[in-house]
Amino acid sequence: MTVRRDFKEPARCRPDQVIGREELFGAAREQLGRGGSVLLHGPAGIGKSTVLRALATEYGEAARTVLRCSPTESESHLPFLALADLLGLVLDEVSDRLPTAQLTALESALTGRGESTLQRDGLALRLAVLSALRALADTGPVLVVADDLQWLDPASAELLGFAARRLGDTPVRMLCAVRTEGQEYDRQLRACPPDTLAVRLGPLSRAQMSTLLDHRGFTGLPRSTVRDIHRTSGGNALFALELGRALAENPTPPRPGEPLPVPTSLRALVLNRLEMLSEEARRTLLVASAGARPTLALLHAAGRADAEAETAQAAGLGLLATEPEGPAVRFAHPMISAALYAEAPAQERRAAHAALSTAASDPIERARHLALATTGTDPDVAASLAEAAALARDRGAPSVAAQLCLLAARHTPADGARPSEAESLAEPAADDAAADSPAGSRDAGAIRRTGPSPEALRLQAVEDAITAGELDLARDIAREVLARTAVPAERVRAWIAVIDTAGHAMNEVDAIFPQALADAGDDPQLLALVHYQLTWRALLVKGDFDEAREEAAYSAELAARAGDRYTELMALAFQAQIETLMGHPDAPATIRRALEEPQDPRVACHHNGAGYSRFRWLIMSDQLPEARAAVTALLREVRRHGWVESEVHFLRGVAETELHSGHCGRALDLARESLRLARDTGIGEVASAVLTSLAEAAGGEVDRAIALAREAVEHAEEDGDQMYVSRALAALGHAQLVAGDAEAAVRSLRRVREVEQGLGITDPARGRWHGDLAEALVRSGEFAEAQDVVDVTREQAQRLDRDSVLAVLDRAEALIRAARGEQDAAAAQLTSAQDRLGKLGYGLEEARAAFALAQLRTAAPGPTSYDEAARLFRRCRALPWLRQVEAAAEARPAEAAHTPVAAPEGLAGLDALEGLASMERQVAALVMEGATNREIAARLFISVKTVEATLTRVYRKLGIRSRVDIVRLAAGRRTS
Repeated sequence: MTVRRDFKEPARCRPDQVIGREELFGAAREQLGRGGSVLLHGPAGIGKSTVLRALATEYGEAARTVLRCSPTESESHLPFLALADLLGLVLDEVSDRLPTAQLTALESALTGRGESTLQRDGLALRLAVLSALRALADTGPVLVVADDLQWLDPASAELLGFAARRLGDTPVRMLCAVRTEGQEYDRQLRACPPDTLAVRLGPLSRAQMSTLLDHRGFTGLPRSTVRDIHRTSGGNALFALELGRALAENPTPPRPGEPLPVPTSLRALVLNRLEMLSEEARRTLLVASAGARPTLALLHAAGRADAEAETAQAAGLGLLATEPEGPAVRFAHPMISAALYAEAPAQERRAAHAALSTAASDPIERARHLALATTGTDPDVAASLAEAAALARDRGAPSVAAQLCLLAARHTPADGARPSEAESLAEPAADDAAADSPAGSRDAGAIRRTGPSPEALRLQAVEDAITAGELDLARDIAREVLARTAVPAERVRAWIAVIDTAGHAMNEVDAIFPQALADAGDDPQLLALVHYQLTWRALLVKGDFDEAREEAAYSAELAARAGDRYTELMALAFQAQIETLMGHPDAPATIRRALEEPQDPRVACHHNGAGYSRFRWLIMSDQLPEARAAVTALLREVRRHGWVESEVHFLRGVAETELHSGHCGRALDLARESLRLARDTGIGEVASAVLTSLAEAAGGEVDRAIALAREAVEHAEEDGDQMYVSRALAALGHAQLVAGDAEAAVRSLRRVREVEQGLGITDPARGRWHGDLAEALVRSGEFAEAQDVVDVTREQAQRLDRDSVLAVLDRAEALIRAARGEQDAAAAQLTSAQDRLGKLGYGLEEARAAFALAQLRTAAPGPTSYDEAARLFRRCRALPWLRQVEAAAEARPAEAAHTPVAAPEGLAGLDALEGLASMERQVAALVMEGATNREIAARLFISVKTVEATLTRVYRKLGIRSRVDIVRLAAGRRTS
């Protein structure tokens, strides 16, 4: 299934206006914070001024004086203009501190009165600027902010450079920005202090650009359009925003193969040099802009005989970034190509495509150019495009296949030969089967004879778009099909596509199911498709595992009756996954049924297919090496085919396996990659955020883990998806436990327990949160509930042979025993749990057991008692846990290290203490020994907040007010 919501990655204390520049912004901030200067550089429109303003706003507040200038090209010939902007308003403030000669020269330069020049008053002016800056700095830090440094007049640049090189430790910082096309910023550095940090701003990624467009109000753009904007703009923020504005103002979105509308502002910016080209050179560049990968050889084949001379002319004008004798023809910026193409008359564009349709060597390119050169319908062109789409699918380019299918639909006659309903329904299977066979295996003559309808081609485009992760495009095409067709098979497929693009937010499409069932009638093949989707509805919307299992089984039965092996296998695989979550005894048998021959190659690598069901079974059964091998093979195969939706899922699978294995660094890298891809495509964003939260808590930043988990909980609750509500809450509770907030972890994980009990999930290996809940309860002093969690979960884990879960439960139970004073039994249980987890390959859980054992053995002398835990956490690269070990080792007082946790002898004999609960008595005992609240928390495996709350109850019950009274009470007992 897919999720189409934009999942927002939590911000990291940065202004919204520096989207995508967090790392660079942080480096510049650090440089300014230690008193250094910064030079931002990059091409026009890349966002230098935006970052400059954000930094100036942040550091301007700390400066006593802020001097600003922003020169322009038209004024760059005026001497001392920038200097006047910088010092003109503060001259009176420093005039009485400058020598007369310097003041006279500076006043003459700033006011334009007199004939001051660098040649005549050079030394006096240079010293005057230096003295003025020093005088301003005497009263507090000075920040010099200069934008567009490339337009700084030479005289001002020379004076600033002279002063900057001599300021030394004077608290004057410079924050400048300069336009550069490459790395050529040496000239501008001469106007800055010697230790200036040069920060280059490069293009934004597609995900960053999507966030920027959303932030600026362009929220309705499909992801495929965002991809086109990113490609056309070259990652340039200004260009992207202008393109987004043009699209928002354009009532008709561009059709497949058509360019984005280029606004007038950008056309003037990138095309002003085209007027200097000859007419023939301009036509040659038009052909190059229409080609996907233009070369000189391609231009020659397209009839451009003088391509070398004409491209050399364009390169000389800066339009091409290629050597004339080189094989490739590359535009200096994608916007030049886009604007050139958009400016050309439609007839000239068609002529360019017609020339390329015979010149291109690639059959996909030939078909695309043929379509764009043809007006109206043409069955032969449509057939060529259908063949090219199949070839693109075979090459692992489903996005290209979707565009080609849309072009084929446009050129297919509406009243042409239409296939029967059975043929229409069977067509996707034939097309997808071609994706796993040689490109030439399709019968071109058969395509022309059967003549698929425009709607059948559009439906194939829908399925290709979903495979490529372009859910907005798929949904829009499916809605268009529903408005056009009355054929039941086509309508059902369109309904299924609309449901599928809703992903886990199935409550948003709940009203569609009755319409889909009505269109399916009594056709078992169509009914099988609808009931497969009803399985998801029962699972995600209703949270009813029994109903979901019945729907999956019924879908498989209907598909088998209709001879639809693909749907039958998908339904069986889904049934197996549901049974696995339920802990149902039939799960292994159902997986075997789903793996029986004959297989369908599309199911084998599908994220809801039997291969993935087997992976889930392996990982839940503690077969980590086999699980890693299985999911890695699946990931490799879907990447070969370009199946983005499955790639997102399998990336998570590999990351999950690495996380269980204790490879926290590797897991974190994979989880972050999965989240980036999920956010870029809108597929599985909540699931990827949950996994990334777990990975961050294990090997990254705990605050980030908590933020991601909270976002996931919020979105899952909005979707009404109880499955992922429980998974997101489990991730949140785990992160809160790692952060040391046991009470918050208990609240989150208690909700998980309630949700999963309601859903009927009985396999504890599904979420593996049970040990965390028991540990959090122990830290909160809720021993009885902790023991209940352990006992109930142990029964389920023993029934299903979940050995790793049992070992984690033993670790949690050992904490309960330790808190009750059963030290020896707790140590033996922890030692056993650590050994078993290590043998099973759960490196992080093994390290956690070693840590708990080290905390229990605080009586051991010397600083080495935590060494084993530190070694294991370091091997896992579990940085948050390693920090906990180091903090515990530093906090352990030597004088308390030899004292057992149990209450001191005689304490039970005090009448006043007989009414205290076990935890209250232990806390009171440790207070009598002089332990701090933090030391008590570490020794009793509880949080500091729990210690404080327990002491409050002790004070109330004993009628005392402070820790001192407890010590006095103990002293009185010992002397009596």
